[in-house]
Amino acid sequence: MKEIAIDVNGLTKSFGDRTVVRDLSLKVPKGEIYGFLGPNGSGKTTTLRMLCGLLTPDSGQGTCLGYNIRTEAEAIKRNVGYMTQRFSLYSDLSIRENLEFVARVYGVPDPKGAATRAIARLGLTGRQDQLAGEL
Repeated sequence: MKEIAIDVNGLTKSFGDRTVVRDLSLKVPKGEIYGFLGPNGSGKTTTLRMLCGLLTPDSGQGTCLGYNIRTEAEAIKRNVGYMTQRFSLYSDLSIRENLEFVARVYGVPDPKGAATRAIARLGLTGRQDQLAGEL
C-alpha cells in the first residue's frame, strides 16, 4: 500500500457568506499526479492554498506530507512549492485583508501594521475595506 501524500476530510472554506469549497475529502498517494478541473470561481485555487498551508480551512481536517494543515502550516510551506499561473488577489477579501494575508504567508512581523503602512504609502487610506474585486 502506498504512503499517502495528501489526506483531507470535510474541508470547507467561505469568504463572507460565499462558500467556495464545501466538504472536500481527498486522498492522494505519494507519487501520483492529480489535477483540479472546473470553471473560474469553483474553488480550485482555494483548495490548493489550503493544502499548501497558505489558507486555514473553516472546517475539516487533514494532512499534507504528514503535516497537519491546521497546525503545521509553516512546515508545509517549507516542504511544498506552490506557483500560481499569475499573481492574483482574493476578490472576496478587502484590500487590507489581502495585504494582511500576504504578510502572514511571508512571515512579516506585525502583519496588520505592515498592511496599514502599505495602504498609506499607496494612497489607499479610506479604501482599505473595499473588496479587491471592486478595484
